[in-house]
Amino acid sequence: MGYSGASGGHEAILAAEQLVERHRYGGPSDWLGIDQITDRLRLAVDRIMGEGGLWAPELAARALRQAEGDVQEAAQLIRAHRSTLPRVAYSEPVHADELRISRRISPAFRNPPGSQLLGRTLDYVGRLLDLMPEEQARARATEPAANGHGHGHGHRYGGAHGDAHEDAHGGAHEDAHGGAHDGAHGGGRGETRAEGDADGADPRRPPRLLRLLRSMDLLVERRTDGDPDPYDITRDPIRPGVPRSARLTAMARAETGALVHLWYSHTFQPGRHNHEFPGEVRHGALPVRVAHPLTGNPVTVAEVRVTEVETIDDLDRAEEDRTRLDLGYGMCFGHNERKAIAMAGLDLLVHRDGGRTGLEQEVLLTLDGIEASGFLEHLKLPHYVDFRSVLDRKRAVRKAGAR
Repeated sequence: MGYSGASGGHEAILAAEQLVERHRYGGPSDWLGIDQITDRLRLAVDRIMGEGGLWAPELAARALRQAEGDVQEAAQLIRAHRSTLPRVAYSEPVHADELRISRRISPAFRNPPGSQLLGRTLDYVGRLLDLMPEEQARARATEPAANGHGHGHGHRYGGAHGDAHEDAHGGAHEDAHGGAHDGAHGGGRGETRAEGDADGADPRRPPRLLRLLRSMDLLVERRTDGDPDPYDITRDPIRPGVPRSARLTAMARAETGALVHLWYSHTFQPGRHNHEFPGEVRHGALPVRVAHPLTGNPVTVAEVRVTEVETIDDLDRAEEDRTRLDLGYGMCFGHNERKAIAMAGLDLLVHRDGGRTGLEQEVLLTLDGIEASGFLEHLKLPHYVDFRSVLDRKRAVRKAGAR
């Protein structure tokens, strides 16, 4: 019986795989190209790369297509593929100030140092389903953009007046893997000229709000001496007590929904309400540099798009300095502001918790969607022996109680 069942199960598994492949490559609709996925489903591609821990837009698009739109399954494919790749070099440290922004807002300050660049965002778009007829939508997709260049525009609000549109080689241009060519137009009638513009600084690399708060002596000092190497969670185990870099890395590749849920559940606990203010939300391109094998000099070999958030929280506990603020940090692959904001909020919550609860353990061990879904998915596999042992124990207990 056992061997017969195993043989039948093997045949069923092969048949199931054939059904998956038949649906993947067959069907009446047109084949879904990689460029269509990276261009039209850019946020899903960004999320897959972030949770998979590998910057590879085309591979992420392939994974999304193979997974039939299941983002979690696609991230698992990318994570598995990443594990097969050789580690040929370590990148050089890059300061986040080198981020060439295509979007930068400050919900906390109306006029932060440098200009605010709204860029591409759904923040002010009504959540209404677009019911445009399919034929009309296809026709519109083939029309040139209204400005004649085929590029989108970003608007600077709270900044300087006047045009600052960049050409096709300007700093805001992003390739087909998911960006927009964002010009910057004046906004905010009656606003004063932003610091970055007044000083002649590059508006794509505005000064940080963090520096302003430090100059006002409003931030607690969390900087330490030295510059320790980041904790590599792919090589070393993570458990409570690891450095901050380990927590940030774990959250950077955490499942977005789980991260947001954990942040929300701890922010709005009964009797406690932390009101954080995202000081800055940035999205843009960050250079990747490695040491030249012959000269040893750093060489820029690529760029990755990232979302960076610095969030501010009020210190109001008896043991805290109530005259100052604290700052949380988040950075993740691609354009995923929801994840970066929750990440920065949890960075603050873990620090302020100080090990009093199990929050740090939750952050380190429960947010990896691939691990969580892997455990859940394995429950669908045969557990005949396990369940038989449970039944045997129940029968034994019942039999013992009947004596």
